[in-house]
Amino acid sequence: MTSVLGVGIATLDIVNVVDGFPAEDAELRALAQSQRRGGNVTNTLVVLSQLGHQCSWAGTLADDSSSEHIRADLAGFDVNLDAVNTLSGGRTPTSYIILNQRNGSRTIVHHRDLAEYAFADFRRINVEHFHWVHFEGRNVAATRRMLEHLRKVAPQLPVSLEIEKPRPAIESLCGLADLLLYSRCYAREQGFDGIDDHRGPAAFLHHMRRQAPQADHVVSWGETGAYALARDADTAVFSAARHLPDVADTLGAGDTFNAGIIDARLRGLSLSAALDKACTLATEKCTRHGLGGIQATYSYLQPLR
Repeated sequence: MTSVLGVGIATLDIVNVVDGFPAEDAELRALAQSQRRGGNVTNTLVVLSQLGHQCSWAGTLADDSSSEHIRADLAGFDVNLDAVNTLSGGRTPTSYIILNQRNGSRTIVHHRDLAEYAFADFRRINVEHFHWVHFEGRNVAATRRMLEHLRKVAPQLPVSLEIEKPRPAIESLCGLADLLLYSRCYAREQGFDGIDDHRGPAAFLHHMRRQAPQADHVVSWGETGAYALARDADTAVFSAARHLPDVADTLGAGDTFNAGIIDARLRGLSLSAALDKACTLATEKCTRHGLGGIQATYSYLQPLR
């Protein structure tokens, strides 16, 4: 069985389901409310665990009562927490989410009052036990030290990096990863949000590969689908989004997509095949609330190595 280490954050998500997004300064009754465990990396690990991988999370937790919900949820998906650092005096990061039941869109207001995972904590992990390490692109200075450390102690270990949002100096991390996973939001901020050859997703991937020629590059493009450019390829490949008559919940779809790419690569699939599998997986996630039950609807031709 392959083992995956994920480095990033976990949050408490308070989700309000509404029948249509409210106008500013309006009052609206929620149809339902729930609490979930969120966070990009932990979402990805929960999906990977259901696909048959041994998963471990490296991050920080507060010592407040809200963190118990996060611990219990991750434990329920067999995500190992030995590398977690519990900090006193902070509060669990919380995301307040409006989920529109008409189209499955989600709007997030996030509050964080907790220190990020430190390099000193990461350095204590025996990374040679893992087959893959996945990072959120955040906490740039510390993450760079972690990536540099990995390249020194385990240079052959595959490393993926999610770049979801523009952050100061985040591009300095790109040269240290084997697989870069971008959001359309990040591409848009770089000036690529068109459909033509000069400002579309393929142009964006070629632009990023010039900065990180050692890596494979993937960008999700919303309801259109996703694109990928291998490190040794001349042209980008495309996988169309699957049609869904009804969208239940898009929350975590991007994290699920990332899990699909990592899982497929661990199984030895090509980047093009991985893109197809990841799009299918993300589509399946959008048909249900939450991230449970993934393994029941998704399978690969290739077994785990």
